[in-house]
Amino acid sequence: MGLGDKISNKTEELKGQGKESVGDATGNDDLKAEGKADQASGKVKGAVEDLKDAGKKLKDGLTS
Repeated sequence: MGLGDKISNKTEELKGQGKESVGDATGNDDLKAEGKADQASGKVKGAVEDLKDAGKKLKDGLTS
């Protein structure tokens, strides 16, 4: 996974945390839910990229 992807995924998680906090503080349940969704999306994207990296390492190890 490239550094840009890692930064993008982490940024999405952090943005979600911010939205969730603001939604919680203001009583805006929609914003709070949107923040949770952003966090989940960032985590899922990160996990997929980690799996891709693991597959590439496995492939590289088998072909060496």
